[in-house]
Amino acid sequence: MKSYFSRLLSLRLYWIVGTALIWFAVPVSPVTAQDRASSSEQWEVPRTVFGHPDLQGNWTNATLTPFERPAGWERGLTQQEVAEIEQGQAELVARKAEASDPNRPPPPEGGTHPVCIDGPTSCYNEFYREPGDRVAVVNGEFRSSLVTNPSNGRVPSLTSEGRRRVDDSRALSGQFGAYDHPEVRPLAERCIVSFGSSAGPPMLPNYWYNNNYTIVQNADYVMIMAEMVHDVRIIRLGEPRSLPTNVRPYFGDSRGWWEGNTLVVETKNLNPEHAFRGVPPSEDLKVIERFTRVDKESIVYEFTIDDLTTYTEVWGGEVPFTRLDGQVYEYACHEGNYSLPNVLGGARYQEKNEVGR
Repeated sequence: MKSYFSRLLSLRLYWIVGTALIWFAVPVSPVTAQDRASSSEQWEVPRTVFGHPDLQGNWTNATLTPFERPAGWERGLTQQEVAEIEQGQAELVARKAEASDPNRPPPPEGGTHPVCIDGPTSCYNEFYREPGDRVAVVNGEFRSSLVTNPSNGRVPSLTSEGRRRVDDSRALSGQFGAYDHPEVRPLAERCIVSFGSSAGPPMLPNYWYNNNYTIVQNADYVMIMAEMVHDVRIIRLGEPRSLPTNVRPYFGDSRGWWEGNTLVVETKNLNPEHAFRGVPPSEDLKVIERFTRVDKESIVYEFTIDDLTTYTEVWGGEVPFTRLDGQVYEYACHEGNYSLPNVLGGARYQEKNEVGR
């Protein structure tokens, strides 16, 4: 399972880069895993001065658990499987963190790293990555996937309308060259929103780095800031004051309310450019999120995707958020975003040379 999991992690990274430091992992024994899964400490939900459950602080959803369940895996993992996965990740990190041979030959033309944005080099090493070092635990169960509904842990198939919308989006972008103008470059490359779905909704780990969040709340609003591209969601509480259907901001239009100790958030009006795993949202998309503080160090985050125009059934999952013992720093994406002007400038230079031939 260790080697299989390492291959699975690499495959996930293909998707991450296509749509767009190091944690020294400690091997986990079955005893440690058992302790993580079965804490029975009596605990009361803290409350703000407004009487609401207190979700505030810094949190992380970094995890080794994949988004979708690999074929042949059960919903819950055994302690032995967890130990193998986490030990395998620790060994992978240690191996990739070893000092490079200064006398090594240059990489072959085209490079050897399948994930790198800049191809010919080995780009990010383990110093810059922080994918997580633990399997997700929800309600005492070690999870093999973040998607839990449907029961196979897989995102449902697209409807014919969903497939048509994906095809239309590709056809539209296919009319232009990859570097014709800024608007054909990915949103993440333009520092508009992060790659993957860090800020959501749904808010998911990107399996790369910066899977961190800051939550601040008062009587009328909950603010969630994702470290990736310092994306911020402001959730209105109380009676709905919905935006017009033709106003569709990034991250959508969110309103929230409290059900006991759970913050429930409903989001509609997602921006059509803000695709999820390559699938543009329909006007019918509704995302329901539930944030439940379950102990001093944990929030269980549940999400439901309701869009029968796009998917053949309603689907969703659960993601544990763990208290982050540290600060969340400014991402400042635009300040260092040399890649966008450079690729556009390079394309114009190539066009100039073509004309001159």
